[in-house]
Amino acid sequence: MTAASDRLLRRLEWQVLRRLDGRLLGGHRTVWRGAGLDFSDVRAYTPEDDVRHIDWNVTARMDEPFVRQYTEDRDLTAWLVLDRSASMRGSGRHGKDATLNELAVCLARLLTYRGNRVGAILFDNRHQRVIPPRTGRDQVLRLTHELDAPAPRTDAGTTTDLSAMLRLAAATARRRSLVLVLSDFIGDPGWERSLALLSHRHEVVAVRIVDPAELELPDLGMIVVEDAETGEQLLVDSGDPLLRGRLEAEVRARESGLAETMSRAGVAAHRVTTDTDLVDALVDMVRRTRRRTR
Repeated sequence: MTAASDRLLRRLEWQVLRRLDGRLLGGHRTVWRGAGLDFSDVRAYTPEDDVRHIDWNVTARMDEPFVRQYTEDRDLTAWLVLDRSASMRGSGRHGKDATLNELAVCLARLLTYRGNRVGAILFDNRHQRVIPPRTGRDQVLRLTHELDAPAPRTDAGTTTDLSAMLRLAAATARRRSLVLVLSDFIGDPGWERSLALLSHRHEVVAVRIVDPAELELPDLGMIVVEDAETGEQLLVDSGDPLLRGRLEAEVRARESGLAETMSRAGVAAHRVTTDTDLVDALVDMVRRTRRRTR
């Protein structure tokens, strides 16, 4: 591995992971644990529970829903599914690609602290790279090295095939795993079924990485707006109230649609903006995961 990869990992360990230790109490490094297969007990259903764990026989006898509990493994296999498509690319340390890289390295390091195995899938339409799951800091260094390398350039005018990315994850993760999908979820429509199928077998966490400008257009006068995936450019007046109102309505509809899709697929969804402190983002993910698993 290169010296640059080691420097990046050391910087994140110092700037993010050491600060994270001071922000969370308890074993946050084992928030995501193995699913286990040994039946333990049943208990009353709560709205946060996975409906796939409902025990229908007990539910029928008690006339109210109950879920089965299982003995959890101490280790797990985790996969990081990383969207490296054109819409994720940026410039400088505050682009979506830089946020994805740093967040992926931090998640990998957190997951490997207790011996968990972590693998990764680096995806764009034409180039896919699979890093088999392994344990230890050397595995995180390998991932850091792969992410530090420039992403291959894709053909202009194409949009991301998110369905293919999710199908690749399903085909690669053979045993039940934790699958963390880091993407802006901008791409061809029709990927919802692939997400639901992936979630049916694995515990899936969707981490949507967003540029704040995608949520609210800054008022900068006449600007050129470019579609990051197709390269199409358009000159617009960013101060036009009609344009701003239409874009706000489209953003609300998109956010609502994505939230509904994630919920319907049984996927834990998080949104991380490029201007968010990574410690705050990780703390929020851990705390929301704890509430969900309870």
